[in-house]
Amino acid sequence: RWRVTKTDWKNFAHYDRFSKVSERVLRQTSTGSAPWLVLEGACPNYRTLTVATQILKSLKERLASNKTKAPANVAHVPPLVPSVDDVRILQTLDYENKRLSKERFEKGLPGQLRRLNALSRSDKFKERSVVIVFEGNDAAGKGGTIRRITSALDARQYGVIQIASPTEEERAQPYLWRFWRHLPAHGRFTIYDRSWYGRVLVERVEGFCAKDAWMRAYGEINDFELQLAQHGIVLVKFWLAVTKEEQLRRFKEREATRFKRFKITAEDWRNRDKWGDYELAASDMIDRTSTSFAPWTIVEANDKHYARKKTLDTVCERIEAALR
Repeated sequence: RWRVTKTDWKNFAHYDRFSKVSERVLRQTSTGSAPWLVLEGACPNYRTLTVATQILKSLKERLASNKTKAPANVAHVPPLVPSVDDVRILQTLDYENKRLSKERFEKGLPGQLRRLNALSRSDKFKERSVVIVFEGNDAAGKGGTIRRITSALDARQYGVIQIASPTEEERAQPYLWRFWRHLPAHGRFTIYDRSWYGRVLVERVEGFCAKDAWMRAYGEINDFELQLAQHGIVLVKFWLAVTKEEQLRRFKEREATRFKRFKITAEDWRNRDKWGDYELAASDMIDRTSTSFAPWTIVEANDKHYARKKTLDTVCERIEAALR
């Protein structure tokens, strides 16, 4: 009983404030030479085993490296700390129970679109703007989901930015410049079909940039998104996830459907061969860039109707929370 003091109860009343401050401290002070490892502490057995396992692993790695000093540049590169129990967040999703019939989706869709349209025309929204980021597996349904969102908006009010390989002009600028230039003014939406996360996904997996560059990008992205949030932009980030089996089914369906064949390319098949690498990169990305001011929403997209409903609901909820 002596462990629980009046100070503890006082601090407990400010739990949310402590969490926000702690999150920022972790992001600012986790370095390559001294990384923070965040673990769930609810279960004493899991907590104790995880800590002991990580200590043992760190000792073995240090002894095996036969080094007394870390490289001079490591301290400036945010570390990539793998999960101690080797569980990736994208491997824990429940696809089977995340389904919605076409009839229920179509019945509820008009109400969702009306809700989003009303928010986009409210007086309070004139002092806000929205950035929506779509990432996910190939053939996860990003394009179809974006079309449902834009159908609720005035065509003069939004822009959809499709991100591909950078142009020569974009290569001549700092990495985030080509995304900064498309940020919306007050009262507008910008929807990114792929985004600045390409550096820690495609560029990491395909080796298009040095390891230091994509590891450093986690911190750069978090700082970038913090600036957007502080400016009053509502930032909503979606990762649309499908299973490997569902992706294969959709690939074959696209090849068999004449007006959909343009959607499937040799690059899609090549990326599929690196499924494990992309899954690891995406899991690391979500772990390191899901923050209180810019959290990731993972959408189980095996069922497109469920995915579209969840996405529309999330966009509306985030805007409503910002306008209160």
